Amino acid sequence: MKGLAIRNHRAFASGALFLAFAVLFFVAALNYPAGTAARMGPGYFPRLLAIVLAAIGLVVILSAMKPTADGQALRNWDLKGLAWITGSVILFGALLFPLGLVGALFVLIMVSSRASPEFTWMGALANAAVLIALCLAVFVYGLGLQLPVWPSLLN
Repeated sequence: MKGLAIRNHRAFASGALFLAFAVLFFVAALNYPAGTAARMGPGYFPRLLAIVLAAIGLVVILSAMKPTADGQALRNWDLKGLAWITGSVILFGALLFPLGLVGALFVLIMVSSRASPEFTWMGALANAAVLIALCLAVFVYGLGLQLPVWPSLLN
């Protein structure tokens, strides 16, 4: 079949990943009652989101197989970058209560910035200042989430 060849391997892999996560979330949501559109249960939104995610995955997969798709090969995984990002998220979770939101976000941003080949200390510091201000404005002051803002030693 000449028309069904995978031309853009990167897009195909992305679509397959979307589809795999959609199936995983849909199956996990089966443990919760869906309810109806008028009375949504705890499984309604995850199932709906999984269906939308699967539709996006299928569109991406099909677009990767079109005859007009750009040919792009898969790249090797950047395991070092993946380790920096994963480690920074783990550190954020471990440091949120002892350091507060400001300290944990600072550590998250500085550590995860190391994953980029364009890393500079000044860029990471500027990024940290902006993102910390935005997170405080949105989550603490805007939404009123009860998060520790400053280290527990200062409370």
